Amino acid sequence: MPLSPIAPEPITADPPHAAEGALLTQSWLDLAFLHWTADPAAIAPLLPAGTVPDTLDGVTYVGLVAFRMHRVGWFRLPGIPYLGTFPETNVRLYSVDAHGRRGVVFRSLDASRLIPVAVARAAFRLPYQWSRMAVRRDGATLTYTSTRRWPGPRGAHSRIAVRVGEPVAEPTELEHFLTARWGLHNTFLERSMYLPNSHPRWPLHRADLLRCDESLITAAGLPAPSGPPVSVLYSPGVPVRFGRPSRPGGIPTP
Repeated sequence: MPLSPIAPEPITADPPHAAEGALLTQSWLDLAFLHWTADPAAIAPLLPAGTVPDTLDGVTYVGLVAFRMHRVGWFRLPGIPYLGTFPETNVRLYSVDAHGRRGVVFRSLDASRLIPVAVARAAFRLPYQWSRMAVRRDGATLTYTSTRRWPGPRGAHSRIAVRVGEPVAEPTELEHFLTARWGLHNTFLERSMYLPNSHPRWPLHRADLLRCDESLITAAGLPAPSGPPVSVLYSPGVPVRFGRPSRPGGIPTP
């Protein structure tokens, strides 16, 4: 597996770069982060050209992240209250490019609003899926449910329940590695693209996993997890801003 010619940017709780010229604004709320270890050699073929698996101590990770998307907005316009607000569950991998920029690669993104799904698939070539979804809270317990409708495989699902615990006063390097990701790697019109983001530091909590019944990971072309996740975290959320995408050369697109 080829290595990045530039050392990866530091693992940090704060964005190492500015997401200038806001392209998208949104908030991510009530997030459950579930992560399993993965072999970098198995993950490498699933990443966009120009990226390799991002690792910590020789290990990379598969993430299942369930949350509420809130008021997606374009440029400096106010966020959309209905079409821009919906539950979402992502299967994601961790990547680094030749410029040392750490990011995520989405293998699937299930969301409950058909129009945003269609726009994201067409405009950004992101693997959004239209699903029947809900997020429910009962005291300190949150339950996230998802059943895929289109384009498939139909019936791919997740049922996740977590109990929120104490705040994380000092996140570990691994917890920063899994949550503080400051960009998205994707392929658009056969070109590798990097979309930077910025947001305040994550307010993280420990969480107990009460239930995890899911087939989204295998539906995304990954091996089924062989055991319980190695990390379970919760966050009440953050406001997020995405900047203009960059080509492999690192120059923002016009």
